[in-house]
Amino acid sequence: MPHRHPSESWDPVTFGFLRRLKALDDSLRSPLRGRPAGVLRASRLSSFRWDDGEGMTRPFWNVALAPRAGDSIEALLRTGAIGMRILVTGSSGHLGEALALTLRELGHEVIGLDIVAGPATTHVGSISDRAVVRRLMPGVSQVFHPATLHKPHVATHSRQAFIDVNLTGTLNLLEEAVAAGVESLVYTSTTSVFGDALVPPPGEPAAWITEDVTPVPKNIYGVTKAAAEDLCQLFHRNQGLSTMVLRTSRFFPEEDDSRSARANYVDDNLKLNEYLHRRVDIEDVVSAHLLAARRAPVLGFRRYIISATTPFLPDDLPDLRANAPLAVHRRVPGYEAVYAQRGWNMAPGIDRVYVNARARHELG
Repeated sequence: MPHRHPSESWDPVTFGFLRRLKALDDSLRSPLRGRPAGVLRASRLSSFRWDDGEGMTRPFWNVALAPRAGDSIEALLRTGAIGMRILVTGSSGHLGEALALTLRELGHEVIGLDIVAGPATTHVGSISDRAVVRRLMPGVSQVFHPATLHKPHVATHSRQAFIDVNLTGTLNLLEEAVAAGVESLVYTSTTSVFGDALVPPPGEPAAWITEDVTPVPKNIYGVTKAAAEDLCQLFHRNQGLSTMVLRTSRFFPEEDDSRSARANYVDDNLKLNEYLHRRVDIEDVVSAHLLAARRAPVLGFRRYIISATTPFLPDDLPDLRANAPLAVHRRVPGYEAVYAQRGWNMAPGIDRVYVNARARHELG
């Protein structure tokens, strides 16, 4: 299948690096401003060009949430009839809150469940408490399940806590969803499930990470997220519940938890570098969840990588590992000037590239 420019079809995950690069370009009069969720229009053509890997260089058009001027997220992403009852777990978290508020704007009745109060949380409680889950499930049509213990919690929480929340909590939701006749469940997983598969041996090219790569979890976080994915597949197979697994890459707004990364790059520089290969917009994560819910009854069960569309191709992998600035220059000529204006640096090497092609093809 020929490598297509993202503007040729609607893309549920934005071409993130170029979008932000042009927002930093002083020659552009209307830089895009990121939003947690809502309506975005197709922007005008960027001064940056996109190399399609087939000998052609084309202008880049941002198509974050809408492919044509005038299209809205409401028109494209409506998950069903107005007034559906939808359960969102982790509704006080970064993604859960954005999901809940977006669904509410679309006219749905949203039940927000979290262990702490928040603007989108209607019920304070834990998914590991079966009674709480059972009480909230009647009448629910769809479940969005972002609630989790995350990677940083590995240092502060016991392995049993990860089992209780990430595994038992997911099992509670699946079993109660089946009992209540829920139509679908969308599970927010993570690219961290790939674990050691993300870092090739020294001297090898960067890893091209698709859904076909076998996960090799390296901590209790990855183990429990991968096991919960398998529970979702099991409940589709044996109970007929439509379940969609979205392996999201980084979208957290906090500073990196790596001390060396913080020492070598200012935060905006580091995050922009990551949009090349391992980061995604929060609004695109929201839209991917809505699209997954819409497609779940037809697809049944799927796993998808949700990350910003990379400008790289497999031919770039050797250079990415050994000399990333060279590979970036080949695909995004002119990025150096924008970086130089801010005293920023490109990463000297990139070890993995997340590929969202399946999500763009099947969810768009």
